[in-house]
Amino acid sequence: MRVNRAWLGLVVLMLPTLLVAIDATALLLALPRLSADLGATNVQQLWISDSYGFMVAGLVITMGTLGDRIGRRRLLMIGGAAFLVLSVLAAFAVSPLMLILARALLGVAGATLAPSTLALITNMFRDERQRGQAIAIWATCQFTGGALGPVLAGLLLQHFWWGSVFLAAVPAMALLLLAGPVLLPEFRTDQPGRLDLASVGLSLLAVLLMVYGIKQLTVESVPVVPTVALVAGGAIGLLFVHRQLRLETPLLDLRLFRNRPFTAVLVALVFAGIAMAGTGLLVTQYLQSVLGFSPVASAVLFAPMGLGVAVGTMAAPALARRMKQTTAIAGGLAGSALGSLLLVGVDGARALPLVMIGIAVLALGTGPLFALGTGLVVGSVPPERAGSAASMSETGNYFGGSLGFALLGVVAAVVYRSRMDGTSDSLAGAVAASQHLPASQGAELLHTAGEAFTASLHVTGVFAAVIFAGLAVLILTMRPATRTTPATLPDYEATRS
Repeated sequence: MRVNRAWLGLVVLMLPTLLVAIDATALLLALPRLSADLGATNVQQLWISDSYGFMVAGLVITMGTLGDRIGRRRLLMIGGAAFLVLSVLAAFAVSPLMLILARALLGVAGATLAPSTLALITNMFRDERQRGQAIAIWATCQFTGGALGPVLAGLLLQHFWWGSVFLAAVPAMALLLLAGPVLLPEFRTDQPGRLDLASVGLSLLAVLLMVYGIKQLTVESVPVVPTVALVAGGAIGLLFVHRQLRLETPLLDLRLFRNRPFTAVLVALVFAGIAMAGTGLLVTQYLQSVLGFSPVASAVLFAPMGLGVAVGTMAAPALARRMKQTTAIAGGLAGSALGSLLLVGVDGARALPLVMIGIAVLALGTGPLFALGTGLVVGSVPPERAGSAASMSETGNYFGGSLGFALLGVVAAVVYRSRMDGTSDSLAGAVAASQHLPASQGAELLHTAGEAFTASLHVTGVFAAVIFAGLAVLILTMRPATRTTPATLPDYEATRS
């Protein structure tokens, strides 16, 4: 009965995990339609798109630690209720400002969900094998949701108005609120201490400035403002670190970084996020602007990346039973390197199959890292620190994604401009310019721009392969994590309240 309740509880935890990931990407296809309906400017569109992710990234550290202190189930229920209400508010927004505020508040609510779900899993599953399977399912939901977001949005937009993209979260969150108190245990640390509001403010400001600076580096021709934001964010981050080292009950326990496996996996999560996000950015643009597929068709053709992660994460526990976890993770990353190298051969008639196979293999190889690596992170710490560890894992994922868009996006832009001899700054600009030229000249410009962008995709594939290969070596050199024994974990029945 205990196991059945735990697995039923996991089903409940899958709902917010999946929806937070979907909500981060589902707006991509809905943005043009809602912007037209609400009359949003380009700047307002940017904030509608980014405000959610900014707030999730900025507050996930605070929320992970807060859950350890006030109760992980309680925080999850509060976040789920807020997410439900704010989803309805966003669906029926009547102005760009209203939607921006709703999206930002959705990000606050979303920041409570991911670390709470992962931390609760460590309490619900005392058996190491079952916990590994549960974390693999959790990771599958998280990383598959991002890939399914545009597909779900495309299906909804074919039959309903743009607000339906937000309303899709309502029934799932309602089920969470109904079943959560019955199926989920409560857990909080015995000596929580007070929440240091200064640390909350410093962490939020540091993360927001750094994520903003990273994202803006890819869109601004003069990088003064993004650079200032990055420097300011880094300086505030140093103040935050200094404060945490002096506090008796810090918001973020930096002593966790003394654990070598913990640190190595977090580094791997960040850099794998860089490689995946940068590759995804180039591939989606290639499908639309070079191969000429519609946004909906491109989303479907891009689905193998999400499906590859799903298969890889689900297969990870079985691999871990046959070999060391570090070997499984490193082997998967080596496979990701090979998938990245397939992108180097993309060209001509074989372009589409190579792209789809390449991103599928790349994503498949990351599955063990996301499943087993996340398990190593939360398994390297005592149960009372699981929320803090989970929040670090989530922050690493967000930083990796943002860095990937910026760093590999910049590399791709440099390659593209050099191939175009400075006549075009971007593929989108070349497409727009071709519409104002005679047919023959426009076609020639598109052909040249397509070849230049393909070259940038090749270089991105090489960079991603180097990153994955380096991570494989890093993981192989790390020592196994100290495993938490079932005796140190709280009893599931005893923690139900």
